[in-house]
Amino acid sequence: MTDVILAGEPEARPRAQTEPEGGETPAFDVIELLFFAYRDFVRDPDEALDAYGFGRAHHRVLHFVDRNPGLRVTELLDILKITKQSLGRVLRELVDKGFVTQREGAADRRQRLLFVTERGDRLVKELHRLQTRRISRALGQCSAAERDAVRRFLFEIIDPQERAQVAELTGVEPPPARR
Repeated sequence: MTDVILAGEPEARPRAQTEPEGGETPAFDVIELLFFAYRDFVRDPDEALDAYGFGRAHHRVLHFVDRNPGLRVTELLDILKITKQSLGRVLRELVDKGFVTQREGAADRRQRLLFVTERGDRLVKELHRLQTRRISRALGQCSAAERDAVRRFLFEIIDPQERAQVAELTGVEPPPARR
């Protein structure tokens, strides 16, 4: 028997109710907003990267190599929290296609220091422009105090043991806690 589908308004689906564990009610509003914000934050760069056959892993590598010229491969592994094998594939593609270059360390020739090439720099600037436009639009609606609250919130999501490294990498100190 064939299902008959009539055009019209879709049926309203009830929202799933998740029982709180440990007495803590899930923060679905924030969880879902983060999912959707991240989806849209990476959409424009994803489309730009697709033209090169690249994905989000390539974006992350390009971003941190650009922001930290001379970054050691071991440091990049620590930042991204990925395996050497995962990074190896992505890095090889970026090097082979002329977006990143590797140089030997001056003191230790076994070190591989990473730099974006001119071609990599052009792509990174385009990716930054796309994401900056979206962030500027959102933060343009916020007061200075609200921007501090956004930064504070994002730092609080980061694992406490990682915050010092993130502050050092970004050059952004966590905003002082509200009193």
